[in-house]
Amino acid sequence: MKALDIQEIATVNELQEVMPQCRCCPRLVEWREKMAREKVARFRHWDYWGKPVPSLGDSTARLLIVGLAPAAHGGNRTGRIFTGDRSGDWLYRSLYKFGFANQPTSLDKNDGLKLIDCYITAVLHCAPPLNKPDPQEILNCRPYLLREWALLPRIRVIVALGKLAFDNIWSIQNFKRSKRPAFSHGMEIPLETERTLIVSVHPSQQNTFTAKLTEPMFDAVFRRARELIQGQKF
Repeated sequence: MKALDIQEIATVNELQEVMPQCRCCPRLVEWREKMAREKVARFRHWDYWGKPVPSLGDSTARLLIVGLAPAAHGGNRTGRIFTGDRSGDWLYRSLYKFGFANQPTSLDKNDGLKLIDCYITAVLHCAPPLNKPDPQEILNCRPYLLREWALLPRIRVIVALGKLAFDNIWSIQNFKRSKRPAFSHGMEIPLETERTLIVSVHPSQQNTFTAKLTEPMFDAVFRRARELIQGQKF
């Protein structure tokens, strides 16, 4: 779908419906479909999604979470963002603790998960090889994030999971008079739109296994998000 067409979409529900149709990035199309065909042994009986993974949530959300991209055998398998991998295990467990989800797990699209006052998207909606998208692929996917930015009027807090998400949000905001600060877990930045950006280390296995990100560190991000939204300590 062309960027011009995306800007004409009127609701996030419509946007989520068109996302899986995208074939703008040949390398990503080839990779996601290859992973869906070849699978891995532990998921050999799964019918992989193998398409761009849509965002999750609705237009009433006050919390926006921006991740990197679907995992080849996570979202690319299940068809739901942050679902079926270790990163998702960390994310939904923390969201549940602070009232942003109705359950602490997200295993597949039919497991009953519902977000509460929360919307989850990503810089990229296709699984990239080695989790490393090319700059042009990021640019190709950016119109979706830009449109979501416009169609989520109630957002109060944005949580950027990882440096790539932080960089892209900073770019969207276009801080012409400000120097971008160094990436730092827990950093809070007031945005020009009366929103607050909170920065977090991404809950990837590489970060959680090495304790670069711990569960208390991650929980602190969503506790703070809850406080900012409610206007009181949680």
